[in-house]
Amino acid sequence: MIYKLLINLPRLLTLSILLSFPGLVHAQHPPVFEGMKMDTLFVDMYSLPLKVVKYSYGKPNVNFLVIHDNEDTGVKAAFEYIRFSGGSVFDSQYGDLRNYNINYQGLQYQIDPNKIYSSYGVMEGLEFYGAVNDEVSASLNTAAEMILNFYNPGKPDYIFTLHNNTDGAFGINSYLKGHELELVADSLHINFNMDPDDLILVTDLKLFNALKKEDVNVVLQSRDAADDGSLSLYAMQNKIPYINVEVQHGHQLQNLQLIEIAVKALKTTYPELF
Repeated sequence: MIYKLLINLPRLLTLSILLSFPGLVHAQHPPVFEGMKMDTLFVDMYSLPLKVVKYSYGKPNVNFLVIHDNEDTGVKAAFEYIRFSGGSVFDSQYGDLRNYNINYQGLQYQIDPNKIYSSYGVMEGLEFYGAVNDEVSASLNTAAEMILNFYNPGKPDYIFTLHNNTDGAFGINSYLKGHELELVADSLHINFNMDPDDLILVTDLKLFNALKKEDVNVVLQSRDAADDGSLSLYAMQNKIPYINVEVQHGHQLQNLQLIEIAVKALKTTYPELF
């Protein structure tokens, strides 16, 4: 289905268990449609009820990864994509929140789940919210390994994430000179007729050039970007093609459109992966 773009672990973790469930669905997410398969990774990390649910439908295609449980527009758009084109959506579920909240030995720890993909990122991410603990840090690093291995056993061929943001709080303008993320971006392409909150971030020049031709808002992450524990930094450091479709909450159609465009760019640039 193609759309024309609308411009206007110490005791940290128990063994991962993969199970198939025909009926149970997290309440916030779209209904599972007939023929969809589900597998679940359970991560027992102290008080955090973390699971990653793999929703698959049709023939194998692109695998999408959602790491924030309160960013559901991307999940809905990805469900719509796989309904017509096949593929899988890996959806993180831990209570409809943005951050992981962990109670360990009577203390509270909090971290953005997009900060757990390096040891430094975990330390910095925990410290940002207050308390730091070596065992909690180790458990978060192990959780990151488990999630990536569930997403694609061994080294991933690519990483395709879906994120949502709030109106005016974050967007392509955040990467402009003088703004908070200017050092994260190597290059930008801006379509001034698009909502600036809707964009794609990549870590690969070939993907950036392919998306630039599609005239969408796109960011090429800088090779000098600081290690913040994010998946994009992890992918860049490990030479894994990375795409993040980032769209404002509620922009489901735009989200689907950018997914279509990003999939086309990925398959055109790296046909050997499909």
